[in-house]
Amino acid sequence: MAKLLDKQRYKCALGAMQTVQAIMRAVPVLHSGPGCAQKLSDSIGSSGYFSPNIFPCTSINEKDVVFGGVKKLETTIEHALKVIDADLYVVLTGCIPEIVGDDTGEAVSHFEDAEKPVIYASTAGFKGNNYIGHEKIIDAVIEQYLEKSEEKQKGLVNIWADVPYQDLFWLGNIRELEKLIEELGLTPNTIFGYQRGIDNINRIPKAELNLLVSPWVSVGNMKKMEKKLGIPYLHYPTLPIGAFETSKFLREVGQFTGVDGEKTENIINAHEDYYYYLIERYADMFLETRVMAKQFSVVADAQYALGITKFFVNDLGLFPGKQFVVDDTPKKFQEAIKKEFQNLNYGIKAEVSFETDGYKIHKEIKEHDYHGYPLILGSYYEKELTEEMFGHYLNISWPVQDKVVLDHFYAGYTGGIKLIEDIYSVAVQRWN
Repeated sequence: MAKLLDKQRYKCALGAMQTVQAIMRAVPVLHSGPGCAQKLSDSIGSSGYFSPNIFPCTSINEKDVVFGGVKKLETTIEHALKVIDADLYVVLTGCIPEIVGDDTGEAVSHFEDAEKPVIYASTAGFKGNNYIGHEKIIDAVIEQYLEKSEEKQKGLVNIWADVPYQDLFWLGNIRELEKLIEELGLTPNTIFGYQRGIDNINRIPKAELNLLVSPWVSVGNMKKMEKKLGIPYLHYPTLPIGAFETSKFLREVGQFTGVDGEKTENIINAHEDYYYYLIERYADMFLETRVMAKQFSVVADAQYALGITKFFVNDLGLFPGKQFVVDDTPKKFQEAIKKEFQNLNYGIKAEVSFETDGYKIHKEIKEHDYHGYPLILGSYYEKELTEEMFGHYLNISWPVQDKVVLDHFYAGYTGGIKLIEDIYSVAVQRWN
């Protein structure tokens, strides 16, 4: 019997075209049917230098299914190199060419001597979701473009976080992580966002460390770079939000990279002094129990479900209801993530469900006793549900339809303050 998946929170692997789009002056070249780019792009914040509406695409049809679409792909790449002013061309495959057996790698190999690099990634929808597609893009860069460097730049750290565009706050988060790394006296290197592009990609092999801030996405990429490029990696599984987790993050990165401990503590103390000064100004409101819900649930990918749960418990003293991880986390990572949900202050433990079916998630939320107004942080799918329950709602995960985010972020000390502002602004509106 067929299974109906209600309100899934991810796209197919070809959605990784947005990972390419997040690299300045990199353009996806789609070997797929017509309309894929339009269907997979978000309407908010996904235009820019190269819009999905103008991505080169083979637009394969019935004839190409019968006779193959390789020639059309080669022509499309050739024309893209002539017409589009880009620094990196990434060919992405959809379902149809992979089902009929088109050899995309062979077609791309004909452009090895092109003036600009051309690489490819297998991103057919049946290969997985766009989180897996994101990893395939990074793998393509590692395997087909980067070479090991004997030259290392002292203190250079490659920073990797979650999936651009799928994460609404990706740009602001990664910039804030860069600032934190700079304060430790290290040099951050990222390949996504403003003024980050091919030059930053070329610097990757010169780094002394890869820093991965993600529960599971890109762990395989880090292992591949360690093997091929000789770059060790530090895997920090929680997006640091607020004082407790960000201070822990700085200590761990500082210790791993050999930063003087006293310097690290001075940085932490300066941030925490200001952070708690801001919180003290609103302490009366935070302690007024009628303003905020007694329990909360997060419905998001592993990054936000875990990061926000730790922040709410460790920094704000809120108590967790059930948390829902909706990114179809591979089973091999689930146990480690569950342990992180048990690693909270005050002996508190959060129950977590790895669930992709929106119907089941909403059913469990409705049946849970939140001992008052529930606080639900999730996607736009949770808005109507929370209104029915007279709860507090904040849209923090995909899909997002009720806000515009330019460089807003939740990472770090400043990000924690921004999240406090957002959730308490929602809460006080009930009473004013």
